[in-house]
Amino acid sequence: MDIGMVGLGRMGANMTRRLLQGGHRVVAHDRDPAAIQALVAEGASGAASLRELVEALPPPRVVWLMVPAGAPVEEAVQELAGLLQPGDVLVDGGNSHYRDSMRRAETLRRFGVRFLDAGTSGGIWGLQVGYCLMVGGDAEAFALVEPALRTLAPEGGYLHTGASGSGHFTKMVHNGIEYGMLQALGEGFELLHAAPFALDLPRLAELWTRGSVIRSWLLELLAAALQKNPTLAGIAGYVEDSGEGRWTVQEAVDRAVPIPVLALSLFARFASRQEESFAAKVIAALRQEFGGHAVRRLE
Repeated sequence: MDIGMVGLGRMGANMTRRLLQGGHRVVAHDRDPAAIQALVAEGASGAASLRELVEALPPPRVVWLMVPAGAPVEEAVQELAGLLQPGDVLVDGGNSHYRDSMRRAETLRRFGVRFLDAGTSGGIWGLQVGYCLMVGGDAEAFALVEPALRTLAPEGGYLHTGASGSGHFTKMVHNGIEYGMLQALGEGFELLHAAPFALDLPRLAELWTRGSVIRSWLLELLAAALQKNPTLAGIAGYVEDSGEGRWTVQEAVDRAVPIPVLALSLFARFASRQEESFAAKVIAALRQEFGGHAVRRLE
């Protein structure tokens, strides 16, 4: 099938490559001309603008966005709303908030353009092993895009999750779960690192991928990371968050759903970025006040 890909970063570029390998024709656009030319050299058709991209696609057109959530998606959707024709399909494969996707679907519906929100998981390994795709929106639009989904995903790796917004909602919760799993592995291996035994952590991580009840792809990746760098030397314990963990926690608050593990894993990321904890200073000062306990002074 013919498909337009907007956004040729790590995810968008590799998705384009996988589509090309699957025999699809891809018209590629990015704000960086060098990113376009790199994909043209691999078989894609280049487009210097969104208008050029739309004009290069036969109707009904399928345009897939892989740009950062927020303003970049909003700007692209607004511009494409004036360029696409009734019956065309716009897919947002980034990490947009599901409520924004519901709103965008309704806005585009007034133009006759169908909208799909595609939660996309797979990271830098997606080119090799495929992407897990959670797609919300119009069923007919899903069927139109399905040949591309079948190429992008491993066998059984894509699903029509339901109405508009459901794809990004499920991806939001997926990422919240990811936070909890990463935190559990981090804490467990910190305790192993502090053990009174000379444990071989790379071999132990590898062992647990063989039949253990906690075996997982994340554990396989940890085993590989420890094999390359057993003490993780040179890596700062500073952990960013993409925003979806925050959305997950806020959604749980709004719906009174208890998710203590996922919430604490988000707060642990905040703590990782503090050079000095003001809360810890408060506690130290209070212990000195009520019990005369010594405080450690900064030099």
